[in-house]
Amino acid sequence: MAGFFIYGVVMKNILTIEEAVTWKKTLGDKKVVVTNGVYDLMHPGHIQYLNMAKELGDFLLICCNGDASVRAIKGPKRPIIDEQNRAFMLSSLKCVDKVVIFQEPEALNSLIAIEPEIYVKGGDYTIDTINQNERHALEKIGTDIQFIPFKDGFSTTLMIERILDAYGEEK
Repeated sequence: MAGFFIYGVVMKNILTIEEAVTWKKTLGDKKVVVTNGVYDLMHPGHIQYLNMAKELGDFLLICCNGDASVRAIKGPKRPIIDEQNRAFMLSSLKCVDKVVIFQEPEALNSLIAIEPEIYVKGGDYTIDTINQNERHALEKIGTDIQFIPFKDGFSTTLMIERILDAYGEEK
């Protein structure tokens, strides 16, 4: 597994989807927890969520939306931080074992390929509000879908609004 080259360092924990599938096959009966998201501006809510997700299994793999995916979901002004740097930050966290960047608007193909034992979303989602294509695919392969409590007062959108308010810019 080659990994990505960032800041003159090979980031061995940032994998292609093919590398992630190969890695997972080497783990035997260990439980892989997978979550997905943008992780544009890291905040305490992200850190709490990721630490709690890691506690649910043996390994934590994050499927991180690539730049094209973020623009499709959030609009042309996002992401604030590009995919390589978001993956670098995520992969640098002690609780994160591997990161995969995906470009599609949903993580469906990555989730199907990885076949996680556990899939996690934040408590601001429910089984009925998560991506239903992802839900049905995960249920079909027997993945346990769990929700972690949401940390009130922290969201990337809220952070952006606070910054813009503080500096008198239009939203």
